[in-house]
Amino acid sequence: MNQSQICTPLGRSHMPSGFEVSLDRYIGRPVIGAGFSEGERRIPADFGPLQPMRGFEPTYRNIIDYIVRITYRIWEDRDVEYIGETYSSQSKVYDDYGLQLGNQKIIADTHHTTGAFSNIRLIADDVVWAGNDEIGYHTSHRTIIRGTNDGDSKYGPATGRDVDVLVIANCVSLDNVIFLEHVLYNNSALLLQLGHDLDDMADKMAKSSPAGWPRDGQTWSDLRSAASPEKPLFRLEPVDGFDVDRFARETMSSIWNDRSQEAYRSAYASDFQYHGPTERSFEGSAAHRDLVASLRRAFPDLELQVDEVYWMGNPGEGYMTSERWSATGTHKGSGIYGEPTGARVQIWGITQHRIIEGKIVCEWMLFNELDLMMQIAAARM
Repeated sequence: MNQSQICTPLGRSHMPSGFEVSLDRYIGRPVIGAGFSEGERRIPADFGPLQPMRGFEPTYRNIIDYIVRITYRIWEDRDVEYIGETYSSQSKVYDDYGLQLGNQKIIADTHHTTGAFSNIRLIADDVVWAGNDEIGYHTSHRTIIRGTNDGDSKYGPATGRDVDVLVIANCVSLDNVIFLEHVLYNNSALLLQLGHDLDDMADKMAKSSPAGWPRDGQTWSDLRSAASPEKPLFRLEPVDGFDVDRFARETMSSIWNDRSQEAYRSAYASDFQYHGPTERSFEGSAAHRDLVASLRRAFPDLELQVDEVYWMGNPGEGYMTSERWSATGTHKGSGIYGEPTGARVQIWGITQHRIIEGKIVCEWMLFNELDLMMQIAAARM
C-alpha cells in the first residue's frame, strides 16, 4: 500500500450514471435530507450491492458501505485506532483551521471528541461519490452528529447540552485508506448549541491560535488545487445537452460573483430547500438572496471559484452533486460580521445539490464560518 498518493482528477467517465450504489439503495429507503430520526438506521445485513473494491478490505462491498461502516466503527464502536488502518500515515486533512498532516492527529482529535460526547452518534445523511478503485473513490459524505456534551471539550467545560450538527467530508480513498480530505463541521452551530457566544469564542480562539491556524499562503493554494482538474470538465470534455459541470459552476459563479437574479429563476426551483451553516435553514430563493447579499456587503470584492465538481445520476432520475469552492475578499463592509476591519480573508466551502429536471430542489452548504470570524477577530487585535 502506497501511503503517499497523488490525487488523480476525475473525468466524465468516472461519474456514476445512476443511483444503483447510493445511500438510498444501501439503507433501502429514500434519503430525507436534514437528518434521520432515531429508528432510521443504517447498515443493511447484506452490506449493499457489490462494486469493484480492489485493494480494500474484503468486508466492504461498495464505496458507500466502506464510508458508512468505517465511520460507524470509529465513532460509535469506539475503535478509534482503526483510523490508523483507514487513513494514510501521510494523509492531508484540510479543515476549519488549516492542514492536519498524518493519521495520528486525527486519532488524537477523535479521542478528545468522544471524550467530550460519550454518547456521540454519526448518522449518514447522504454520500455523493465518483471514481473507481483504480484512480480512487471520491466521496462527499454528509453526516449528522448527535450527542450530549458530558465531558470537557476544546471549547470549554461540559455543558450537559445536546447537539445536532451537520458535517460534510469530501474524501479520496484508494487501497483501503483515505489520503486526502476536505472536511467542514458546522462549528458555529455547535457553539451556539453549547451556549457560547460566537463573537467571544472567535476572539478567544484567534488569540489561542489552534494548531494549523492561521493557514499560510501555500496551504491555502494547496487546499484550493487539491483534486481539482486542470480545467473545468465542460471545457475539457464538452457534451451536448444538460451539462452538470457547466450548470454547477456557472450557477455558483452567477450568484456569488455576478450577483445575478436571473440565475435564481433559471437554476432554482421556487420552493427549494436550503440547509447551511450556523443553523440557517429555509425554503425559497428570497432568504438565499439575503444570505448572499449579506456576505457581499461584508466583502464587496469577494471572488469565488469552484475548485471541484462531481456528481451521480442521469436526466431521468436527476442528479446529486458535490461542489467544493473557495473565495477571497476584504472585510470592507459592516453588517453580518461587525464593523469593517480591512482583513483579507479566506473562505472555503462544500455544497451539495439535488437537481431535478434542470432545477436545484435542495442545497446543503457549509463554509468555514467560525474560521472566518477568527480571521476578522485577529484583525481587531
